[in-house]
Amino acid sequence: MGNLSEKEFEQFTNERAKYLVGWSRGKEKLKDGSADEYKGSFYANCAFYVDPLLESAKPTEQFTLDGFPEHLAPNSWPPEETLPGFKPVMKQMCALIIDTAVLVARACDKFAQKEIPGYPIAYLENVVKSSSTTKARLLHYYPMPDDALAKGMEEDNWCAVHKDHGCLTGLTSAMFVDELTTNVKLPSFEDGKVPETLPTIEELPASPDPQAGLWIKDRKGVPVQVKIPRDCIAFQTGEALERITNGKFKAVEHSVRGAYAKGVARNTLAVFTQPNLEDEVDLERHIKFGEFASGIIAKNTVG
Repeated sequence: MGNLSEKEFEQFTNERAKYLVGWSRGKEKLKDGSADEYKGSFYANCAFYVDPLLESAKPTEQFTLDGFPEHLAPNSWPPEETLPGFKPVMKQMCALIIDTAVLVARACDKFAQKEIPGYPIAYLENVVKSSSTTKARLLHYYPMPDDALAKGMEEDNWCAVHKDHGCLTGLTSAMFVDELTTNVKLPSFEDGKVPETLPTIEELPASPDPQAGLWIKDRKGVPVQVKIPRDCIAFQTGEALERITNGKFKAVEHSVRGAYAKGVARNTLAVFTQPNLEDEVDLERHIKFGEFASGIIAKNTVG
């Protein structure tokens, strides 16, 4: 997807939704305030997990499509003739991650029910299973440009240090691809016959730069590299869960460090399980998730 043309990207880009459905590149702020051009994203609402017919959460009297398009605008999928097989595979992968997140949430609830007075029984599990605002983000980190390679290492040049604002984020392992030796261009369908799926792209066994990839900060603020095995899914906690549990669970501060190897790209899928827009995430101040999330999105978006 990351190597489609601008004309093709326009078919599934949604500016009105603040680029949080469909394709997005250069719309997120880096730590210096500049636009992030180093990665491209495809966002999808996962309301289909709750109801296969839904492409977004349903608007309410308080949370309307006009006021909260980033959550309520329907999905913008790439045309089937452009990326055949993409939509069903994306939905299948998201469902697998959410199914697994339900099990992780159940374990978190057991701890929270013991440690937090008044914690609702099975709260997080119910959020993960029933929320129609869970969001998926398929990420393509472009090969580092020559000027960045010449400048030298930075700790967060592929993705600035931040915290996710949901509850649990499910993460696949990273797929590193050498785009100088691997053909990553979309094949042409000269005979007019569109295949059911595209051929698999050859990936590297590991990043040629051992320092590249996901880094988190532990509770003492020390950076720790995280390498997710290829056959595993990892989960990290977000700010909504930290608020809901009064700090018993801490949101994980993290970043992504670029691969200092010419032509190497990184690909991964993140699924952000989060409460419905009208669910309270701050019980003392009665802040609802829709209000909380929109403030963060406004701060992180260019323009």
